[in-house]
Amino acid sequence: MTPKLPPLTDVLNLLPDAVCLVDVDGRYLFVSESFERIFGYAPGEVIGLRAFDLVHPDDRAATMQQAERVMDGEFQRHFRNRYLHKDGHAVDILWSARWLPEYGVRIGVAREISELRRAERELEHRAAHDLLTGLPNRLLLERRLREHMQRAAQSGGGLAVLYLDLDGFKAANDRCGHGAGDQVLREVAQRLQQSLRHGDLVARIGGDEFVVLLPGCSDAADAGAIADTLRARLQPPYTLPDGPLQLDASVGIACYPGDGRDLDTLLANADRAMYADKRQAARRRA
Repeated sequence: MTPKLPPLTDVLNLLPDAVCLVDVDGRYLFVSESFERIFGYAPGEVIGLRAFDLVHPDDRAATMQQAERVMDGEFQRHFRNRYLHKDGHAVDILWSARWLPEYGVRIGVAREISELRRAERELEHRAAHDLLTGLPNRLLLERRLREHMQRAAQSGGGLAVLYLDLDGFKAANDRCGHGAGDQVLREVAQRLQQSLRHGDLVARIGGDEFVVLLPGCSDAADAGAIADTLRARLQPPYTLPDGPLQLDASVGIACYPGDGRDLDTLLANADRAMYADKRQAARRRA
């Protein structure tokens, strides 16, 4: 028996990815059956519609720019964007696309990567956040600090950094073990977050040390007032299995640009100021 090739549509409908053909105006001419599995729309529902109308609003501008590049002859293999599913949720898509001028159509192959994007976002979050408290870590702090220093340099504004070290925290580990100490650190993180202004950032940079970034605060007195508020928020007792724990904090303040025009200098001066505050507190208690 001589083999006979099936219709191309039957082959395309077997693919797990969605194959789409659109005209020069971006209107659907054909979609394979996987389009419904990925986007929720049956093929008959989208023929004649503009593909851009289904793109997530936040991704439309970039998608239109990419389509123009494809129409100019660039073969696109790895463009990512989000579409809106028929039921309203966003779907992450990886596209391969090519313009076929001899036919007047653009062909695209869509692969859903929503699970991949969720995994990527989780890894990105873990890379930039402290696993114990969920606060930003040093990596994210330094990234945000550089961004705000650049903005302050351009606008002539300022910003302040608070370097905060807990006083009395060691007792939590000594009395009840590291599990209790971890719980105290999580509660400290919550109290700090709840006490900040909109746009401020608090990061845990190790042990019982935290750094607070105060964009737009260039006055040491204003930064000091915020530091006093944070210290007061941390002072109510923490509950341990063997009874309450009282904490305080030593806080060092550094303001951009007076205390440093680069990240390392600004953080180092805040760190030094924190240790000076700790020494003064120790002398007061002596």
